[in-house]
Amino acid sequence: MKTKKSKISVIVSGACAVLFVAFTLIVKFVDVEPIGPEGTSVGLAALNKAASDALGFNRTLYDVTDWLGVVALAAAVAFVVIGVVQLIRRKSLKKVDFEILALGVFYIVVAAFYVFFELAIVNYRPIILGAAPEASYPSSHTVMAVCVLGSAIVVVHRKLNSRPWRIAAEAAFAALAVVIVVGRLLSGAHWLTDIIGGLLLSAALVSGYIAALAFRDERVGARNANPEEASGADTAE
Repeated sequence: MKTKKSKISVIVSGACAVLFVAFTLIVKFVDVEPIGPEGTSVGLAALNKAASDALGFNRTLYDVTDWLGVVALAAAVAFVVIGVVQLIRRKSLKKVDFEILALGVFYIVVAAFYVFFELAIVNYRPIILGAAPEASYPSSHTVMAVCVLGSAIVVVHRKLNSRPWRIAAEAAFAALAVVIVVGRLLSGAHWLTDIIGGLLLSAALVSGYIAALAFRDERVGARNANPEEASGADTAE
């Protein structure tokens, strides 16, 4: 029997979420040493210090990834605009494409995680760019790039009919995400564990988004396969 895509996505999302929680606890409590700026404590200190010493800080890469992050955010804004336009034209929230509605919820969840880790600080940055040390775990640029661009790939794959344009858009989004994540690591603006944590969290969230779409597809497919049962259920309601 073929395993449902929604089930696979839920398993992947759950596994990544468990790994993220476990990794976060390790970073918070294992090998914690004051190796950060102004004596700030950092978990997995030996690993993080070795990576930080090897990479140093590259201001150019930091600035480039900052601007590329703006480009990624522009993609999110574009999808929000599409949703608003659909709502205005169709005059009903129920008639807005489910992918776009789910994407709105997805963005809210991503933002909630950002706020949470700004308040519940696990690690501080290896460098001070402002007046004081800043929260560093998980890497917000990594989470933003993978979540926004990863979900964009999912939506484009489902909604863009032209195969050449679809492939081009997916490749562009994937390349941009890779450049942002790798560039952020090489810039030295984050500890290595910040990047790893960001990737695990992003994988959990994007897989959850895919699972939500798959559940919807399976539900619609079941209704189309059994129109009489669906009609009977609607009548009973």
